[in-house]
Amino acid sequence: MKNKPILIGIAGGSASGKSSISKQLKEAFEYTKSVVIIRQDDYYKDQSEKTMEERVKTNYDHPFAFDNDLLVLHIQELLQRHAILKPTYDFVHHTRSELVENVQPCDVVVLEGLFVLEDEELRNLCDIKIFVDTDADLRFIRRLVRDVKKRGRTLESVVEQYTTTVRDMHNLFVEPSKRYADLIIPEGGHNVVAIDLLITKISSIIDKRA
Repeated sequence: MKNKPILIGIAGGSASGKSSISKQLKEAFEYTKSVVIIRQDDYYKDQSEKTMEERVKTNYDHPFAFDNDLLVLHIQELLQRHAILKPTYDFVHHTRSELVENVQPCDVVVLEGLFVLEDEELRNLCDIKIFVDTDADLRFIRRLVRDVKKRGRTLESVVEQYTTTVRDMHNLFVEPSKRYADLIIPEGGHNVVAIDLLITKISSIIDKRA
């Protein structure tokens, strides 16, 4: 189908470099004026009815923490070139924010998240499936810095979450989804060769659908 948007799914462990690759793709195809990044993290389930104590106990690294039904619906809408009102997530208060984003139809949709390839419905919608494969120690260091600086977390809480849920959930759900990838990119956004090859492939798809 000509003019159908291209959906690129990018999965990988927490802090593996998914966002870095997404940003580089957006910059590479900025000339189309039609690139959007959809983050699975924004589709964490709403927890406004729970107390903060209950919210903190949620396993955010399990697929059940996400509203994938809404995410699949929104991706399908974008692929049909319909606008969506995308939720946003408040990582400080551990619940869905009141803010929503009006996302317009785009030629290239980049979907990034832990379980993009783990979820069958999501991966079947993707034209290109990518897994970002980064060493666990590097991912942990990146996550620690990010959560403390940008998400208002304490060092102790980040370490506890990693050792009690993140590591096990990665091995159980995220790592096995690598087998569904069309392309595995070691070291995320630092792998210039892999990203250049990916940009070339996307360009060829765009040209065929023009």
